[in-house]
Amino acid sequence: MDLSYSQEHEAFRSEVVAFLREHADAAPRAGKGDAKAWQKLLIAHGYAARTIPRDYGGYGAEPDILKSRIIAEEFARAQVSPGMGGQGISMLVPTLLEMGSEDQKRQFIGPTLSGDLLWCQGYSEPDAGSDLASLRTKAVLDSDDWVVSGQKIWTSTAHLADWIFCLVRTEPEAAKHEGISFLLFSMKTPGIEVRPLVDMTGVANFNEVFFTDVRVPKHQIVGRRGEGWKVANAILKHERGSLADPNTMLSRLNTLSELMKTETVDGRRAIDDPVFRDRLMQVHGRVLAMRCNDLRLLSAAVNKTPASLAGMVVKLQGTELRHELEALAIDVMGEFGLLYTGSPQLRTQGSWQRDYMFFLGLIIGGGTSQIQKNIIAERGLGMPREPKTVST
Repeated sequence: MDLSYSQEHEAFRSEVVAFLREHADAAPRAGKGDAKAWQKLLIAHGYAARTIPRDYGGYGAEPDILKSRIIAEEFARAQVSPGMGGQGISMLVPTLLEMGSEDQKRQFIGPTLSGDLLWCQGYSEPDAGSDLASLRTKAVLDSDDWVVSGQKIWTSTAHLADWIFCLVRTEPEAAKHEGISFLLFSMKTPGIEVRPLVDMTGVANFNEVFFTDVRVPKHQIVGRRGEGWKVANAILKHERGSLADPNTMLSRLNTLSELMKTETVDGRRAIDDPVFRDRLMQVHGRVLAMRCNDLRLLSAAVNKTPASLAGMVVKLQGTELRHELEALAIDVMGEFGLLYTGSPQLRTQGSWQRDYMFFLGLIIGGGTSQIQKNIIAERGLGMPREPKTVST
């Protein structure tokens, strides 16, 4: 296996490094700085939205998987923000490029990429979580509008979002996977009520959303009527890949290493403590293993071969590893690791504590990690099966 880069790609790496050396101070850090300005700078230089056509607000470069990887590697190594993400940029934009109409691409992709249009995802319902196809929020066509009624729950960032991409049932008599459509509409549309839900991070990241006779222009449907499940699966493919990016993991690991050089235990640096250093080495080894798996996925993409379960492992192992990494940081901080808000001793605005709980939620939410472990065990890949009775 040849893992070396060509001269062209090494020259490109040098360009990325030079950009970071010149502009890194402008990058937002720890919630401070102008994230939109940074995003627009990255797009202008081709380090964000690289392959998205200029007509839709992107940079317009030809696809090159290795160059995209080099960008991710160098931004992670420099511990610099790779730009804005979220449900709109990471999930909806690639889906619209694949399945949206020309008008939808021109209307939504550019403002979403620049951070001027924030999205939330209207999927889960009180009785439709893991079995999402059981959703009951309905949309009835009335002249030129869909009339939407029902409820969504666990809707991340609905209290901040400008628009929502939403699964609704439009064919009540059809089989449950076949009677669903995928709509886009403004969160300012009359008839929408958002009720925040405080999660275990102590922040209202989730929400309940209620729809009462919400009128949505009929052309704001992605794909064909009744084929929303196909669109939803395209979205979920992009979502799984964004939950535990190995390059983001490496950047977080580097931040943890720096933290351990400044925090002290009994008067000496935490990184000089053999127990903490051993835990750091174990986490570091697992991060390297994830990056090797990422190379496996990269090879599959370059050679256009199936990646099988390698993609599923990213979410499964990545969320558990990230939770372990954040836990080590909390332990390193000692009593300060117990802080959450409102103290001058709080490190990085409480990001370690919030991410510790956030990734725990991704592990236990809906039992998805247990389900994945069982699938992998059934296919003989060496991971122990989880008990069938799982409390979530």
